[in-house]
Amino acid sequence: MIAILVRSILLVCFAILAMRLMGKRQIGQLQPFELVIAIMIADLASTPMASLDIPLWHGVVPLFITVALHQLFTLLSLKSQRLRAFFSGRPTVVIRDGQIDYRALEKLCFNLNDLLEELRTGGVLTPTEVGTAIMETSGKISVFPKSQHRALTPADMQIETGYEGIPLTLVMDGRLQKENLPLCGQDEVWLRMQLNRLGFKSMRDVLLCYLDTDGRMTAHPYSGSSPSRAKVMEQNEVKW
Repeated sequence: MIAILVRSILLVCFAILAMRLMGKRQIGQLQPFELVIAIMIADLASTPMASLDIPLWHGVVPLFITVALHQLFTLLSLKSQRLRAFFSGRPTVVIRDGQIDYRALEKLCFNLNDLLEELRTGGVLTPTEVGTAIMETSGKISVFPKSQHRALTPADMQIETGYEGIPLTLVMDGRLQKENLPLCGQDEVWLRMQLNRLGFKSMRDVLLCYLDTDGRMTAHPYSGSSPSRAKVMEQNEVKW
């Protein structure tokens, strides 16, 4: 029983390591060859886990050989457009200016029910509202509404807007995010002073604290009450 437990823990760790070595893109959007490799990794890890007669390295070695093949295929895809098309395929336009390309759907083995479902997921009710819909190589459909049906933007109204970037997380779960603090050009003393202004006696009382690119700091308490906000920097001082 202990042997099975140890083998299971090791093989799961090796499988997770293998997936991490292949990068985040492999998890976020599976290309055809990546889907095959992901299935193979699961099979290679489960076989030695279920049978004590199979040596552990019989599962671990093929696992990392599979990862090496993935890296090779990825490198070849980066170097050659033809190999990229062979491994991953090409994007296909399935709707153009509100007109469904049924021949393209037939080649993709994609039926109308699935297409309408993808459109609804993209916030579009009918194909006539679509300017362009593209079946990506990952199997997802990118939907772009016609200009008359898209949401109104500041650019449509000729309104100038300021820079808006990713908020900088400074405290998470009561712990200082040391790697992020220098990005705003401040130190821990400054952060503690700002948190005191927002009503927090200690950093351990803060569930989440982040700094927006407009210079406003927001701090969420553990109590579940409303977060505290304050202007702590000018927008021209934002450097991240």
